[in-house]
This record gives sequence, structure tokens and C-alpha cells, in this order.
Amino acid sequence: MMFTYVPPVPPEQIRQLPTRDVALLLLQHLASGDGLLQYTGTMGGAIQAFQDEPDTEVLVNRLSDAWAWLEANALLSRVHRQSENFRQLSRDGRDLAKDPQGITRFEARQRLSGPLHPALEGTVRTNFDLGDYETACFAAMKAVEVAVRDSSGLDNSLVGVKLMRAAFLPHQNGKAGGALADAGAEGGEQDAASALFAGAMGVYKNPASHRTVDFDDPIEAAEIIQFADLLLRRVERAKRRASSATT
Repeated sequence: MMFTYVPPVPPEQIRQLPTRDVALLLLQHLASGDGLLQYTGTMGGAIQAFQDEPDTEVLVNRLSDAWAWLEANALLSRVHRQSENFRQLSRDGRDLAKDPQGITRFEARQRLSGPLHPALEGTVRTNFDLGDYETACFAAMKAVEVAVRDSSGLDNSLVGVKLMRAAFLPHQNGKAGGALADAGAEGGEQDAASALFAGAMGVYKNPASHRTVDFDDPIEAAEIIQFADLLLRRVERAKRRASSATT
């Protein structure tokens, strides 16, 4: 009786797709199995399945890359109390295998995998990880607003766009500008910095203050948080510049 080996991923897809997509197909294959996973067993089966292909070595190497991608992204994990050769689907791996659309949420989390500004590491990251993107984005821009107010020394009565315009008011015609405006920068650049902060408040913070905003795209939400991270670092730089100018 001849035993037929089924390839973990069809060869034509391995040839055509990027490593990430091959890895996600491999994940589906691994999730359909029963028991523990072994790299050597998976690759050995692939070699048998691809033995009649003209590029067997290339196919197996690409499949090996896909396995490495799954491990690097913590979708496969070591098995407790088993030898180091065994793997299993991690919690994220199981969730992703059940819901292929979850790759968008997974990739959004990957965008925020590095350190964020300390003001964003608490409430913002927690709400983002829980999938409450509206709260996370609002809190991120609120953190920017608080940082601008604290760094500029402006009154609490100023909020949102008005606060940004006052803090980054350009210096011009010999008149002093806002506390965080860069007096050494060209006028147009000062205007642009003011517009950058005011626009962030107007687009991403103010609407959520007054009505429900549907942040249904986790990648967009991650990018808004990254934008807030950039603005917070610019505020810190402006604060240092203002401090050095007065000493």
C-alpha cells in the first residue's frame, strides 16, 4: 500500500507567496493536526510530498523560513516538560488559526511591539491590547495634550486645537511666539509644527471627545498611537530647547 504525503502548503503557493503568507498557511496546516509538533517531522513530510517537484530543495527551504517566521512571532512555543524538539501552537497561534482575519489585529500589535513613550505605556497600551481602539487613541492624544500644557505652562482653560496653536505660535516680526515654538526655525517650519499638533487634536482627539468614533481598523489605531508617540517626543525636544534658551 502506497502512502501519499500531503504537502503542508501547496507548492505553487510556496513559490508565489511571501514568507508571512506561507507561514499563515502553514499555521492552518499545523492547527489541523493532533498532538505535538516537530520541525523535523514537518520538514521530512514536506520532502516526501515535494519529491516529484523540480525544485524540492527550494520549496523545503521556503517552508523552513515560514516555520521560523511562526516561531519568531511567538505563534509557536516550546512544550513544557518536553524535549526542546517539540512545539505547540501558542495562544496567539491558536487564536489566529481560528480566525484568519485576526492577522490584521496581530500585525497591529506588532507595530506597537517596541517601547512607547512612558505616557502611553499604561492606559493606552492596555486598552489597545484589549481591542478598545477608540479609548486607546483618545487616551494617546490626551497624553499629548497634557504634555503640551505641562511643558508650555499654559492655562487649563486652553484645550485641544487652541492649546496647540498657543503653545506653538510661531515667532515672527520680532514678536515672541509660543513657549514650545522653535525660534531658530524658518517661519514656514514653525507654522507647520503648529499645524501638525493642532491637526492631531482636531482629527484624532476632539471628535472622540464629542461623539462615538468607530475605530474599527486596528492598524490605523496603532498608527495613531505611534503618531502620538512621535508628538510626545517632539514636545520633550521643544521643552529641552526652551529650557536651554532661558539658562
